[in-house]
Amino acid sequence: MTLLSRTLATALIASTTLTQIAVAAPRPADPPALQAAAADPKLAQMKADAVTNIDGHAKLVQEMVDSVFSFAEPGFQEYQTMEYLTGILAKNGFTITKGVAGMPTAWTATWGSGGPLIALGSDVDCLLGLSQVPGSPTLKPLVPGAPGHGEGHNAGMPLIIAAAIATKAVMEKNHIPGRLMLWPGVAEELLGAKAFYVKAGLFKDVDATIFTHVSSDFGTTYGNLGNNALVSVEYTFHGKTAHAAGMPWEGRSALDGVEIMDTAWNFRREHLPVTQRSHYVITNGGGQPNIVPDLASVWYYFREQNFDSVRNLYTIGTEISEAAAKATGTTVEHHLLGYAAPNFANKPMAEAAYANIKAIGMPAWTADDQAFAKAVQQANGRTVKPLPTEIGPLSTPETRERSLGGGSDDIGDIMWTVPTITIRFPSNIPSLIGHNVLSAIAMATPIAHKGAVAGAKAVSLTVLDLMTDPKLLADAKAYFRDVQLKDQKYDPVVAPSDQPAIHLNQELMERLRPKMKPFYYDPKKYPSYLDQLGVKYPNLKTE
Repeated sequence: MTLLSRTLATALIASTTLTQIAVAAPRPADPPALQAAAADPKLAQMKADAVTNIDGHAKLVQEMVDSVFSFAEPGFQEYQTMEYLTGILAKNGFTITKGVAGMPTAWTATWGSGGPLIALGSDVDCLLGLSQVPGSPTLKPLVPGAPGHGEGHNAGMPLIIAAAIATKAVMEKNHIPGRLMLWPGVAEELLGAKAFYVKAGLFKDVDATIFTHVSSDFGTTYGNLGNNALVSVEYTFHGKTAHAAGMPWEGRSALDGVEIMDTAWNFRREHLPVTQRSHYVITNGGGQPNIVPDLASVWYYFREQNFDSVRNLYTIGTEISEAAAKATGTTVEHHLLGYAAPNFANKPMAEAAYANIKAIGMPAWTADDQAFAKAVQQANGRTVKPLPTEIGPLSTPETRERSLGGGSDDIGDIMWTVPTITIRFPSNIPSLIGHNVLSAIAMATPIAHKGAVAGAKAVSLTVLDLMTDPKLLADAKAYFRDVQLKDQKYDPVVAPSDQPAIHLNQELMERLRPKMKPFYYDPKKYPSYLDQLGVKYPNLKTE
């Protein structure tokens, strides 16, 4: 058994913990970072102290996870989430700056002096129409039609905050120079913020970034992750009104422009590379049928695997919109609403994080946790797969299958700006559907709480590695400079005139927020959100 494992195991026994710590001795194939930590008794003790601190804040983690779940705020409307989380950070000695990069709900929380500057972030927004009573195996909206955390973004920043509080305490105790900068991924589902963070220079002095994302497993990866780059753009057609029956020849239908663009795009799609993904919604189709619409809009997501190919897709879409305008006697303009660069994670940082993940191990799931996960899967026709109990291998470019396209994440913009990794933490149930109500069911249950505690430990321990090991940080920067940027530089389509689309979801939340407020979690009255809602855990009723 290594010194690191023995120390962490001692910390486990000495504290009330929600997360098990793996104590198996490292195999010869373990990353060098694990062996280095084991050889440094002082670092091992600091990591054990961080673990103990996070275990001591497990109740706070639960309250934060449940509270953000209950706020259920979509992109650019994360006001309650911002006030709540920044309030906790301010009480713990962090300096808060709100409204960064031109976004009212964006903020930073900073602490420290000297040494490296490590940025820590996770997303906070939720998805439209996915309101769900947590802990119910069957679909049951909390507020019909309201947003909900069907991506599990409610657990990420609570995890980051717990990690930051613990890291700060250890650094203060051991007089370690260094700085932390916490930031939220606002409007991630709109791919609407991180490119503008970079544009505003938010990361210009940052040495490295650790990002987290909810999952059902616990791990990390490096290299080209296969995520598609994305351009989010709205095309608005302008026409001329007329009586649709009496004098239609006097009108020019903006809706015709939208429909011809969509039709032309769908024909062109057949002749595009298989790696592309594109989808659209008509955001304005006119007022009423007897008036020729003089205004209509369609919102597109264009996705491709790299900077050049997504730029080309965007160009094709714009050319088609202009052709549709000519065909209908209308005019068209387009506005960029968001952007995401392809994802590329840092190898030295991933290896260090993976060593810490292995030392921490998966949460100690109870029989109730496993029974609830199975009930959710069975009730919704999903493959029955238990909550994992072992850490999988480190995902590498050599072990991953070649990507043929798929989802996007605007953490890519930060990944192409500073050395960055994403740590996946186990707060959800396997076999569910992303961007679906099913993925909200467990996100305010003990499964989410335990996974967030485990993830906080991985983040804190990896930050301590970066703060205390100059070689690790130097290696991370060398990999970023000599491998990642060797043949490709950050090349977004964001123009100097482009601004964050902070108007999105505003009218929706003005209408829905009054209906949602009565369901905000009150941790002073109830030990958990499930208790507040009267939901028994585990709820195994599937009818």
